[in-house]
Amino acid sequence: MNITIISVGKLKEKYLKMGIDEYVKRLGGYAKVELVEVPDEKAPEQLSEAEMEIVKRKEGERILAKVNDGMHVIALAIDGKMKSSEDMAKDLESLMTYGTSKVAFIIGGSLGLHEDVLKRADEKLSFGKMTLPHQLMKLVLVEQIYRSFRIIKGEPYHK
Repeated sequence: MNITIISVGKLKEKYLKMGIDEYVKRLGGYAKVELVEVPDEKAPEQLSEAEMEIVKRKEGERILAKVNDGMHVIALAIDGKMKSSEDMAKDLESLMTYGTSKVAFIIGGSLGLHEDVLKRADEKLSFGKMTLPHQLMKLVLVEQIYRSFRIIKGEPYHK
């Protein structure tokens, strides 16, 4: 399986990068994982609704430029479907077996994802109602993907 994680913004925090790199390395035995970072749109702290829409649209265009035809796209969104780790594993296994070998997970910037990105997504996934920094979300996501493959293969992993 080929997994692409497309996220907005450059990861600067060394401790997060180390954690992400560790899980990507562990995933090497199960899937090919590519991390794609698109630049975030520079904007002042206080934005009007119209300005926020412009920022999300520009970031969305950069994201969609990295999405290939044939990819099953999963957008991380607070209003998406919440799943257990076991459900995520079942869904990934089903995609591998019956769907596609190319899956893209999309993590938006601080303002979220533009409507065009959400429309392109085949599904929306939520990790809960809490707002998390998108950099931290990338670490949580790669850990859950790794956990999914351990579940799929019937290998032990702490609960």
